[in-house]
Amino acid sequence: MVPGAAAGAAAEAVAAAETRLERASALAAFAAETSACTLCALAEGRTQVVFGAGDPDAKLMFVGEAPGFHEDKQGYPFVGQAGKLLDKLLAGIRLERADVYIANVLKCRPPGNRDPQPSEIEACEQHLFKQVALIEPRLIATLGNFATKLLSGRPDGITRVHGTPREATLGDRSVTLYPLFHPAAALYTPSMMKTLEADFARIPGLLDAPAADSVGPAMEVPLEEPEWREAVASGTGTAGQEPSSSPEEQLDLF
Repeated sequence: MVPGAAAGAAAEAVAAAETRLERASALAAFAAETSACTLCALAEGRTQVVFGAGDPDAKLMFVGEAPGFHEDKQGYPFVGQAGKLLDKLLAGIRLERADVYIANVLKCRPPGNRDPQPSEIEACEQHLFKQVALIEPRLIATLGNFATKLLSGRPDGITRVHGTPREATLGDRSVTLYPLFHPAAALYTPSMMKTLEADFARIPGLLDAPAADSVGPAMEVPLEEPEWREAVASGTGTAGQEPSSSPEEQLDLF
């Protein structure tokens, strides 16, 4: 490498390291701010806010529904049985939690792991959108119906859209959304594991491909009240919910 090129590469490496540090610092500051959130009534019953965890510089971000029993106690997302399955699925594509960032639509556990209410989503979504803005992931894998509908701004259920990447605009950034069944779906329906594995197998290619390749038409995600919230509130926007018999697991749709 010629001296000039070497100097340029070194400067780029230093700039990238500084950007990573700035991003990590900003995310940590936002986590501290969010830890005292009282924007909705869920603050009254939580043990702690479950902000998110992983690489602040991640190119791949997973978004689930809400913390479950174990998440609320430990303060980390996906630490129950669904989390163990997520780890296995990540290992299948040679990734670890340290390589990605994991968050939820809601930062506090709903009582009895019930579905998020529209007012709770409206109050909490600003936290998720700011996380996305700070982390700047290239690919966001939405786990289950609530995350998929919120970030796509569309009412389409996960059964219809899983495994179908689509380019979207969140704020002023272009990102690829990749809807997936929630790992908990395979805990209750073991045959779904093959579908999850097949959908996960596409992730490395999506990360490596140019942004416009292998995805559907671009769409702009509205940050105002999406129409699908009304369907959820009326009970017509959900299908195939995970049974609520266990307090230990997150309750996402599949």
